[in-house]
Amino acid sequence: MMKNETILEIVGKIADRISEEKLFLTELDNAIADGDHGINMSRGFEAVKEKLSGADIAVPADLFKLVGMTLVSTVGGAAGPLYGTAFMNMAKALKDRTELSLEDFLKALEGAVEGVKMRGKSTTGEKTMLDAMVPSLEAMKAAFAEGKDTKAVLEAGVNAAREGVEYTKTIAATKGRASYIGERSIGHQDPGATSYTMMLEEVKKAVV
Repeated sequence: MMKNETILEIVGKIADRISEEKLFLTELDNAIADGDHGINMSRGFEAVKEKLSGADIAVPADLFKLVGMTLVSTVGGAAGPLYGTAFMNMAKALKDRTELSLEDFLKALEGAVEGVKMRGKSTTGEKTMLDAMVPSLEAMKAAFAEGKDTKAVLEAGVNAAREGVEYTKTIAATKGRASYIGERSIGHQDPGATSYTMMLEEVKKAVV
């Protein structure tokens, strides 16, 4: 079970990781789109850290809602609305839960995936963050259904997300700015799928 304190720590670790990787993420984005994914995401998560430091958070849903709203208002490009919607949908899935179980986390992530699909009018196979999100969620749900422990479930998710990132190198982008270069996007990994995978890696590190 995860309480607010633990989730706050994880969000902080995610913010630090995105900041550390912002140049790498920006380089990935520069190859196929506007070249601002890392910079924008880093700015957004720094704003998240500031907001959370002085916020009175009662339940995890409030925390995720604040993260989502902050990302929408501070992250430029497509990433802000997509990640913002993902976190706000996680909040809706959790409602008034005071602690997060592994099952709660998976339900919240399911809401995040549906939010990204809806907001981006996209699905898998289009070289987006969904190519990491969807397989990671499916892998974690399968591991959970088999009765595996939290460590094994999260490991399955991270491994599937990494494979999803590799998969994005093999396909052409059909959504967003990257779709403008079409076939020339093949060979490059999607920055959104990469940043999502980094976030999940931080969750795994913190929990297990």
